[in-house]
Amino acid sequence: MSKLPPLGDITVERFLADYWQKDPVVIRGALADFEPPLTPEEFGGLALEEDVESRLIQEQGGDTPWQVRNGPFSEDDLTSLPDTHWTLLVQEINKHVPEFALLQDRFNFIPNWRLDDVMVSFAPEHGSVGPHADNYDVFIIQGSGRRRWQINRNEPTEADLIPDLPLRIMHNFQAEEEWILEPGDMLYIPPGVAHHGVALEDSLSYSVGYRAPTLGDLLSGFYGEAIAAQATESFYSDPDLPAQSQAGEISLRAREAIRRIIRSLATDDAAIDHWFGRYITDIRPGHTVPEPEQPLSFDTLKTRLEEVGELWRSEYCRYAHMSDANGQLSLYVAGEEYPIAKGLLPAAQILTQQRVFSVDDLAPYLAQAEFQALLVELFNFGCLYFPDDEFDD
Repeated sequence: MSKLPPLGDITVERFLADYWQKDPVVIRGALADFEPPLTPEEFGGLALEEDVESRLIQEQGGDTPWQVRNGPFSEDDLTSLPDTHWTLLVQEINKHVPEFALLQDRFNFIPNWRLDDVMVSFAPEHGSVGPHADNYDVFIIQGSGRRRWQINRNEPTEADLIPDLPLRIMHNFQAEEEWILEPGDMLYIPPGVAHHGVALEDSLSYSVGYRAPTLGDLLSGFYGEAIAAQATESFYSDPDLPAQSQAGEISLRAREAIRRIIRSLATDDAAIDHWFGRYITDIRPGHTVPEPEQPLSFDTLKTRLEEVGELWRSEYCRYAHMSDANGQLSLYVAGEEYPIAKGLLPAAQILTQQRVFSVDDLAPYLAQAEFQALLVELFNFGCLYFPDDEFDD
């Protein structure tokens, strides 16, 4: 698979300056070399599986307009669908189909910690999920078939939405621009831009999404951890309390003391940085990492690596690395922090940048005890695996 960015004639620098989080853009033939790894029938088969997150959206033909049903589905659910006006979605397909995991590498010019997942959508003629806006960046790649995409740059308000629906669908969408995407074409849509895609025939499309944490999530995450770290028997105290003529007043002295307590939680930049590394790579609530069938020692792991030829990074685990102001290098995986020696920076870069590691990639570090221990811990946690591995849920 090509490692070149899928931006056609647009340079990465121009894309980030002119379009990223600013304006939609269509790039023709951006992924013309991407071979669809699934037929529509195989894609439908995924939606039958218990561990696959899938949704069926029916604009028409359901019990109500824009009916939403969650999988897993039965074969009868799918074979009894009408001929038109429905869409089947599978979230996080990168966890189940390796080719979609590797598709994410095409976008390595954007930080991995912003990456959400790959979603696949199948729709027959007139199939759609309705005009709407998302709060994340998305690259929509046309697989098979064609879809018409329309956009409006004005972010919809609550008044623009159809009430009492499980989806945030606009009731009076006015298109500013429209394009028909052919196989291999790609549409980038920034957050807040309303868009409406409609299949012109049986159609598969792939969405690579980039989600940013909300400011509320960041604040509650950081302060929640800081609060939890406080001693439970530690209380506000004022042993030098002066006499106060107005008992109902919150004095400046008291206010300043409270300010100092609260500000003390967020004065250490290194503490904030290291918290963020753990936070942004953490496993999502309700999700678990499939564990290997049995833990391995380093010698056994190394032997298997030489036999199999490559080791894969689990899509259930997020990876990132950082060097702080003091020069401390840390690897973050699935919410855990692994401080490592500066000399292992190239190894940390490989682990966080790639999804497949060959023997040659890892060979320079396999003789180092620290890297051996790290590799074993990550493997036994389930964050690394061999292509032929079996897992325990």
